[in-house]
Amino acid sequence: MSSALERNIQALQRRRRKEEVEATLEERIAEGITHFTGSMRFVYLHLTFFGFWIVANLGWVPGIPQWDPSFVVLAMIASVEAIFLSTFVLISQNRMAAAADKRADLDLQISLLSEHEVTKFTVLVSQIADRLDVRTKADAELDEITRDVAPEAVLDEIEAVNSGTPSSR
Repeated sequence: MSSALERNIQALQRRRRKEEVEATLEERIAEGITHFTGSMRFVYLHLTFFGFWIVANLGWVPGIPQWDPSFVVLAMIASVEAIFLSTFVLISQNRMAAAADKRADLDLQISLLSEHEVTKFTVLVSQIADRLDVRTKADAELDEITRDVAPEAVLDEIEAVNSGTPSSR
């Protein structure tokens, strides 16, 4: 593995650890609950709890009286649990979306920087080719590929196409 790749991986790991440390108590609690509720242990716990509740209230367990024969209490417990679990999942998803947005911004910045560097490199190589009087098939496209891309113009064009009215570029 190259040293640059190793450095990048370590930087990303440090960043993720920092974000975990900086998470609020509420975010950590929501993340922990979401992690647990997304596990098979949680499924088994529910199978056991709800299974016992149903079997006992159907009168199939000798010696245990029915306490919720209409299952209204069970339905209420399940509904309240669903409300809270969905809230915890949404909190975790919001946190993950914020992290994904940060990574997308970083990716965009790196892509724009790379595009700019490639454009400058293309200009340099083109000037060297001109000086050495070398002609290639790519010469016809040089005007276009030696211009930096304007991200705003690309976003405007994407929005125009998505709205059904492409610009006249």
